[in-house]
Amino acid sequence: MGSRSIETARLRRFAKKAARRTPNRALVLAVVMSTVGGCWAGESQAASWWDALFARQPAAETKQPQTEEAQPHPDPPPQATSAAPPPTIPVVRPKVQTVTDYVEVTGNAASTNTVKLIARIEGYLEKLHFADGALVKKGDLLFTIQQDQYKAQLQQAQAQLMAQQAALFYAKTEVARYTALLRKDAATQTEVDHWNYEQKKAEAGIIGAQAQIEIAKLNLDYTEVRAPFDGLMGKHLVDPWNVVGGPGQPTALAEILQLSPIYVVATLSEQQVLQIRANINQRRLALPDLVRIPIDVGLENGTSFPYHGTIEYVAPGIDPSTGTLLVRGILPNADRALLPGFFVRMRLPKGRVADNALLVPNRALGEDQGGRYLLVLNKDDVVEQRYVQIGELVGALRVIESGLAPDERVVIGELWRASPGVKVKPKLLTTDAAPDGAAAGSDRP
Repeated sequence: MGSRSIETARLRRFAKKAARRTPNRALVLAVVMSTVGGCWAGESQAASWWDALFARQPAAETKQPQTEEAQPHPDPPPQATSAAPPPTIPVVRPKVQTVTDYVEVTGNAASTNTVKLIARIEGYLEKLHFADGALVKKGDLLFTIQQDQYKAQLQQAQAQLMAQQAALFYAKTEVARYTALLRKDAATQTEVDHWNYEQKKAEAGIIGAQAQIEIAKLNLDYTEVRAPFDGLMGKHLVDPWNVVGGPGQPTALAEILQLSPIYVVATLSEQQVLQIRANINQRRLALPDLVRIPIDVGLENGTSFPYHGTIEYVAPGIDPSTGTLLVRGILPNADRALLPGFFVRMRLPKGRVADNALLVPNRALGEDQGGRYLLVLNKDDVVEQRYVQIGELVGALRVIESGLAPDERVVIGELWRASPGVKVKPKLLTTDAAPDGAAAGSDRP
């Protein structure tokens, strides 16, 4: 066999390999032409060679025996590509339970009692008995004002009482003596009347002296300023050895705040008020009804409502300047978690109860420009995006008001894999058993 035949056999093998990789005839011809270079005259000869190569060549040529050198080596058959299995995705069915509808508003904590401690008598401030910011109990001694003069005034009032008691004894004795003498015509009626007057005068003097004693005791008590209730002290406003309580100038010594119980104050918009009234069938609530309405309170930087109390006061009308209604609740605060002025979130019942509400883990919700949505599986286990209307947050679960059926499966984990349109392998979990992290949208490994 000549060199041209050997070259032709080699090019046939090359062309077949190239043809298996691409059906583009022009591309294969270009590769062959660039390979043969100047061996052939041009593209027409290459095209003729192409036709002869692919089933349009003469039978004699196709049956021509080939040497071992020119025999093409069969390529190994391509291996079949196996499809990747669908990802396993955790899903839950919505939890069905009774849920109370709430309205959530922002307000402030406020002290139930805020008292300025005033010096009620004049004198030197002798001593402070507390540290600024200390917690005190009802009756604890806080300030002592100069006591000497008030102790002396008490002793003086007691002495006046004793003098009036002696005068009364003497007057009674003289009344008895002169009355007896009058019966014997040894005294006149005028003398008897005089000692009756002295007796009545002494009795009145005793009452006056007793009143002076009480006043002196009060003034002496005022020299000791005590805590009116359990509370938190502010800083002292007057240092010792200053004169306090001057006439017409009451001196504030310090401020004390009662922290337990504590108020939470918020306002409801007119629309919220009307909605609550509609839910309770326009029924007006009296004070005994109000104090039984529970409220839940949480700090501004949290998501839960760990503190619980009741409604304590509702304003009688809407404030025309703001269009809001003031509501005040009261709750215990023994651990002083709430301080006056804290921003708080107050949750009040709207008066409506949903018996068969659907709840899903809150972290399963996504949000885009279209609103809040869930990823759910259809009957073929294909992920679909479903826009929903959400309601109240109940612990870690969110109420879904519309857009979801009770028997649907909601994706709660591997959200980065569960794109809409992707077929997955569901792993059904219970709503309560679903871990918090399972619903994270950022659980990419």
